[in-house]
Amino acid sequence: MPVGGPLHVFLVAGEPSGDALGAKLIRALRQRRWNLQISGVGGEAMAGEGLHSLFPMADIAVMGFVPVLKRLPTLIDRIRRTQRAVIEARPDVLVIIDSPDFTHRVARKVRAMRPDLPILNYVSPTVWAWRPGRAARMRAYIDHVLAVLPFEPEAHQRLGGPACSYVGHPLIERFNELRPRPEDALQREFGRNVLILPGSRLSEVSRLMPVFGEAVARVAAEVPKAAFFLPAVAHVADAVRSALRDWPVKPEIVIGEQAKWMAFRRARAALAASGTVTLELGLAQVPMVTAYKVSAIEKQIIRALVTVSTPILPSLILGEPVVPELLQEQATGAALAEALIPLVTGGEARSAQLAAFDRLDAAMQVTGGNPSAAAAEIVLYYGENGRRV
Repeated sequence: MPVGGPLHVFLVAGEPSGDALGAKLIRALRQRRWNLQISGVGGEAMAGEGLHSLFPMADIAVMGFVPVLKRLPTLIDRIRRTQRAVIEARPDVLVIIDSPDFTHRVARKVRAMRPDLPILNYVSPTVWAWRPGRAARMRAYIDHVLAVLPFEPEAHQRLGGPACSYVGHPLIERFNELRPRPEDALQREFGRNVLILPGSRLSEVSRLMPVFGEAVARVAAEVPKAAFFLPAVAHVADAVRSALRDWPVKPEIVIGEQAKWMAFRRARAALAASGTVTLELGLAQVPMVTAYKVSAIEKQIIRALVTVSTPILPSLILGEPVVPELLQEQATGAALAEALIPLVTGGEARSAQLAAFDRLDAAMQVTGGNPSAAAAEIVLYYGENGRRV
């Protein structure tokens, strides 16, 4: 980097969540460095911060084995185009954001041609959950991992991965949206609002909706004042509506992000699919019961490859089973209702989860309380000092 010249940061994001992180990172970088040049690949959020994407992010935002195979020629072309663009642009630092199937392939190619270029990985792959050997392999092409979960630095150290720093989860910046306001607190304390969260994948919805429907009916019979709300993700909304036709007690469907956060702030308890939504609920301090059902083949794959005992993030972060999880045959309507009712009506189980969520708050905190700022400081350090410092 020329002394006094602009700092050139090249970012590559491959899906909407990475685009949102990238946009906040650009904003935080600009607040710290006026002469900043940004280029790379991103979506609408990063475009709003001044990025002119090399190609539409939709070209590479593909998930699932079969969809990836169908788009393989396009994906290979975009990997090559991105790698060439990085080499030609000669940036001071490359930041790849999540989407490891795409971004790590770019990083490996760039490292081979520009071994002097610092490469940072924002959002660690889940090496702590499956395929742990990836951590050690990342050392060859990643200089620093910017982790969003507090246990990930220890995991990378244990697995022989790259240097890793916890910069904070983006949900930390949304506490005001997650936590009850005065009017919400009254509803949460004296009302009986229950969130129903059957997942964001069609396979989850198809397997969980029948047992969730039975659980809702049982809770409604035991807790007459209970009201049920189902925040629907757009791409599974039709499947959810179709499944609701068979429910004897139908929840109110909640559409849109702001309506979802309001439902979270007012909820007293939740019935949720296992996954990342459990961290949202934990930080919103909503006691929950979780469930998970997969096909017989997926069950065997999980047993063979997954190295953690639970996908429940609050439990992983705190190192203890703070949230009940009913798996496969255990996840019946009767069992889910039996676990959920005490969380709605009150008692020891509810109090125990709320106490755990207080500890979760402390574990998730980052200095300054701003994950984007913490990430920006590390990016600037590498951009200004180079790889070998």
